[in-house]
Parts: sequence; structure tokens; C-alpha cells
Amino acid sequence: MTTKQTKKSAAASSVKAVSKKIPTASNVKVALLGFGTVGSSVAKVLAAQKFPGIELTYVYNRNVERKRTSEAAKFVPKSTVWTEDVNVVLNSNVDVVIELMGGLIPAEGWLRKAMASGKSVVTANKQLIAYKGAALAKLAAANGVQLIYGAAVAGGVPVIPGIAQGLGGDQIKRISGIVNGTCNYILTRMETGADYATVLADAQALGYAESDPSADVDGYDARAKLCILSRIAMHAELNPDDVTTQSIADVDAIDFAYAKELNCTIRQVSSARFAGSQIQARVAPMLVPLASPMAWSHGTQNMVVASGRFGGDVVFSGHGAGGEPTAVAVVSDLLAVAQGSHAVQLPVRKRNVTGEFMASQYVRVVVDDKPGIVSAISGALAKVGANIDSILQRPGYPKHRLPFVVTTEPCLTSTIHKALASIAKMDCMLETPLCMQIVDIEDKG
Repeated sequence: MTTKQTKKSAAASSVKAVSKKIPTASNVKVALLGFGTVGSSVAKVLAAQKFPGIELTYVYNRNVERKRTSEAAKFVPKSTVWTEDVNVVLNSNVDVVIELMGGLIPAEGWLRKAMASGKSVVTANKQLIAYKGAALAKLAAANGVQLIYGAAVAGGVPVIPGIAQGLGGDQIKRISGIVNGTCNYILTRMETGADYATVLADAQALGYAESDPSADVDGYDARAKLCILSRIAMHAELNPDDVTTQSIADVDAIDFAYAKELNCTIRQVSSARFAGSQIQARVAPMLVPLASPMAWSHGTQNMVVASGRFGGDVVFSGHGAGGEPTAVAVVSDLLAVAQGSHAVQLPVRKRNVTGEFMASQYVRVVVDDKPGIVSAISGALAKVGANIDSILQRPGYPKHRLPFVVTTEPCLTSTIHKALASIAKMDCMLETPLCMQIVDIEDKG
């Protein structure tokens, strides 16, 4: 046998080995790790759809008895085994493990053990996929199983399969959009005059925000999702810790009033684009022109714009938060595994990340009004080479606590930060100045 024939034979054997481990739709045993908002919604969708050959056989959760006696448990077949010992699941004969617990530890170890024992994995764990996705994908391939995570970004919006399958032939140069439904809910409520604290409490009551909302409002959730999208769309492996984030917690009602004067609104925007061999990436509240599609996204809606070299812009939009929209994505991934479908696999390269953007800036200050303040701020900006575009001051505010806004012509992020460091030290400043990038309507973020 020739070397070429030997390689062909080995490849054929490898394909057969992989195909044997991928379950068919007629015999798929499924385990749920996590029976919270999303996990219980997955059980509900499976019960309503009654997909042939797909059987929910295990449910794992901490303190499992309270879940077993909950109202949501009525959607779980009576034959399903409930357990709070994850090893019962990992040592079982299930074909697919659906992981909905979140976090890096112990989820990573569980999924490694599952894949090493021949089980495919469906997960909505954006932090795990952002930090460990490339390594886990290699492990899945080595064990002839699948790792699918379409629910990790944008909930029920099929942005991951849409980009991976539908845009795999394009050369995506930029990804931008709104990928955190919680922040979008908060900011669009504030747009109508509500204050941040009240809306955050409402979001928590509705289950959109956690009791500790920092992952959402400080940008870490969106950062993980942006890194996942960068890997899939631009084939760029980013370290999430290198991506600049800015909290929405400092945005106030007055900022929406000033944004409106600038024909803008405010959204948490996630953006990544090529800048030579680097990736410019940032997650932050930004002023978005009212004519931009991102300004039209309200409530828990997500919106992602993929900008390709050949295909131009493609927009994905829909509800990104909540149990049922996310469960739809999870179950869709389960069906993909059950029917043996495979995502397009393209080479991924590690890329350095920079938070340096050239953009117009919105700077809001709150001052104890005194003569010469505008001149001092103008001087601080001029000293670093930033040109003022406009100064806005709404009437009706007391002189001893006066909010006003300066917008700049396009300048580098580092340039405006140098000016802000100087401005923040001025005796008249009552609060740390708030700076937000202004999105160019042609630039989309």
C-alpha cells in the first residue's frame, strides 16, 4: 500500500470513528446541567415540541429537590433521573450534555470529562467559551464529538450559526452591535426619563439582571460575547482581559437629554475590527445616531452587524435575554448535534488587542460654576491636540451644580484620556467627567 493510500485509509477510519460517536436523531439521550431560568425553559421547549428520538434522561442541579418540586418540573418526563451528583451524569450513557450552569469552574472540568468519555456538549456559557473555547473545540475534535454554543451570544438570535455557516465564505472585517439585553433594557428605559437605580431594580425583578449586576452593567458579559464573535467572524482569538470595557452605571438621565440634542441616543456598543494585524475592540456606552439601526433596538433586543469584504453588512436582530429565547437556541443546537451537522471550521489566529479608536467624543462635566471654566477645559483639550466641536448647556440647573457637555472632533482614545486626567483635577469639578465615544453613522460602531 502506498503512503497516499495509507493516509486515505487513516482518514476514512477517522471519519468513521467520528460518525459513530455523533448520535442520530433516533437515539439521543440528553442530560441537563442546570435547571434555572434557561434550563427549565429548555425542558419546556422539549416537552412542547416532542422531537422524535430525543429523550431527556438526567437533570443535574445543586439542591436538586427544590427544583424537582418546582412548577417547572412538570415539563420533565417522569422517567428522568434528578441528581445533585454531577458524576452520575458524567458516568452515564447520555449522548449530549447541555451545560447551563455558567462560569469557568467547575464547568470546564465537567465538559472536558464529558467530551473525553464520548459525549457531545451544548452550552450557553459565554465566559467559558470566550476564555477556553479554542482549547475545548480541539478536545471535542480529538474525541470525535461536537461542542456547539449558539446560545452563548444573543440568546434566541441565531447570530453564531448565521455567521459561521452563512458568512463563512466572506472576509469579515468588523463586528459591532448590542449583545447584552440587560443593558439595552436599562438604557432604553432611561431614554424615556427613568433613572438608573429604578430601572436596574426592575430588571432584577424581571430576571433580566442578577442580584450582582456587574457582569452586565460593567461590560464583562458583552466582552465575552464580543470575543466569541471575533473568533467566529474574524477568526481572531482575543484574550477577553485585554478588551477595554466601560460601565453604563455612570450614564445619567441628563446624558440622554444632551444626546437627543445631538440627534443621538445611548447604547452599550460592542465593537471589534481589524487595525492592521491588531484588533481594535471595545465594549462601552456610546452615543449612537438616531438614524443607526442600533438606535432602533429596544428592551432586551440584541443587534449584531457583521461587515464583510465581499457581502457587505449583514444584520442580526432579536430578543437576547430571557429563558425561552435562549432555550430556543439551546434546543436548536441540540437538534444540530442529533442530526450530525458540523460547523464550518476555519483557521483561527491569536491577535493582540488595542482599545485605541479614532472617534468624536462626548464629555459631560458637573461643575460649581465659576468664570473661566470653559476656557480651562478648552485649554486642557487644546494642550493634547483635541479640537472642540460644540459646547452644550441646558437651562434650569443650579450654578453650584451645573452639568454641561463638550463634544470633540475625532481624536484618539488616548488623547482624550490625557485631557480628562487634567480636567478631573480642576477645583470646580464635582464629579469625575463622563466620556463616551460618538458613533459615526457610516462607521456603525
